[in-house]
Amino acid sequence: MALTFAAGNKVFYDKQVVKQVDVPSFSGAFGILPKHVPTLAVLRPGVVTVLENDGKQNKIFVSSGTVTVNDDSSVQVLAEEAHPLENLDRAAAQETLSKAQSEFNSAANEKAKAEAAIAVEVAEEIVKAASA
Repeated sequence: MALTFAAGNKVFYDKQVVKQVDVPSFSGAFGILPKHVPTLAVLRPGVVTVLENDGKQNKIFVSSGTVTVNDDSSVQVLAEEAHPLENLDRAAAQETLSKAQSEFNSAANEKAKAEAAIAVEVAEEIVKAASA
């Protein structure tokens, strides 16, 4: 199946044929194989795993975005931000998490609290991914 995977910072795959894609979504994590039922899902913070045709696994952290599976089995993953796991810095992620938790605890209104909660969720997932 042809995979296009892009974020604002990089294009990871451009219609490259792959065996499988595993994605984290708000309705639950799921795997995509050729002939998957057409689907549209919202990505949650987590790791997208791509199994390439040569057997190599590529793991990429995404902060949010969408995944679309089309009738022709092509797949598009469009992420707000995406970074290969090997580029994640666990110490920096932990520092970001601590800062986000502090902002959440000191939020002055509901809007600030909601924004801080999103930052905490993303930072927690980055720490988890960087520790894997």
